[in-house]
Amino acid sequence: MLYQKVNAQMWRNIWVVGDLHGCRAQLDAQLLKRDFDKQHDLLLSVGDLIDRGPDSPGCLALMQEPWFLCVRGNHEQMALAALDGRDQTLWMMNGGEWFWQLKGAALIAARHALKRCAELPLILHLDFGDRVVVIAHADYPASHYALGKEVDWQQVVWSRDRLGRHQRGSSARIDGASDFYFGHTPLEQPLNVANQHYIDTGAVFGNRLTLVQLQ
Repeated sequence: MLYQKVNAQMWRNIWVVGDLHGCRAQLDAQLLKRDFDKQHDLLLSVGDLIDRGPDSPGCLALMQEPWFLCVRGNHEQMALAALDGRDQTLWMMNGGEWFWQLKGAALIAARHALKRCAELPLILHLDFGDRVVVIAHADYPASHYALGKEVDWQQVVWSRDRLGRHQRGSSARIDGASDFYFGHTPLEQPLNVANQHYIDTGAVFGNRLTLVQLQ
């Protein structure tokens, strides 16, 4: 699924979180600090739930929660390729060794959860009534956004081209939506440029986990 549309007006508060990479305890602490209400609030993720951090299974378990929505990141993509037998080495080199260390029921549960990542959308379209907010892992590879528009999924999951242009001082808005939230590239601080927001602040590398309140 490329796009998933979300009626944002159904929720009281909506938050988006940067790349988790197995940092479930950090997330739980942040949600507690914000009085996150699992009955009325929604948490969105820019993807990369897994790898490198201490609790990839705990982060995968978020996908079962009715208050959580996620796009697929490149680490989920690498895991899916490895489970299909295509490229286990790439995943292992990028933090996937935790999976191969599991045994028994934990291994079965993790394999099932990772297979479910194939069903994750690549783009979340949030309709707030008066504005549209878009969530994707790495980029929206077009100058104009439209729900259902065909775009290169590999760039959505992997590309750093637009961020590189921003960092070189060549910034441009993406028309068609109010704001875009991306992860993928760990930064010391969130980067807000034009109408794009890069919120992976490298929690797994000892930096803080970034949550942004959208509503």
